[in-house]
Amino acid sequence: MDDSKMVGGKVKKPGKRGRKPAKIDLKAKLERSRQSARECRARKKLRYQYLEELVSSKERAICALREELDMYKQWCTAMDQGKIPSEIKALLTGDEQKTPQSSSNKSSKTNKKNNQS
Repeated sequence: MDDSKMVGGKVKKPGKRGRKPAKIDLKAKLERSRQSARECRARKKLRYQYLEELVSSKERAICALREELDMYKQWCTAMDQGKIPSEIKALLTGDEQKTPQSSSNKSSKTNKKNNQS
C-alpha cells in the first residue's frame, strides 16, 4: 500500500489525528488566565455582598418579629391580671385614632408579610 501501515487489520495513515496544538503565545495565555481570575474574584465579592445584605435584612425581620412577640406576651400577661391593654380596646372598639402608632405599626408589618410571600 502507499504510505499506509496495516495494524490489526486496519489501515493506519501517517500523521497525527485530532486537534493540532494551537500556537498561542505563552504571555497571552497567562494574561487571559489572570483576567479570568480577576473576574472570578469580582463575582465572588458581589455574591458575598449580596448574601451579607440578605442576612442583615433577615436579622432585622427577626428583631421586628421578636418585638411584636414581646408586645403580645405583655398583652397576655396584662389580660391574665384582668387588665385590658389600651391597644386592644382600640382594636375592639374600632377607634384607630387613639393609637395611630400601633395601627400604623400593624399595617406596616402586614405589608412586610405580604411582600415576603
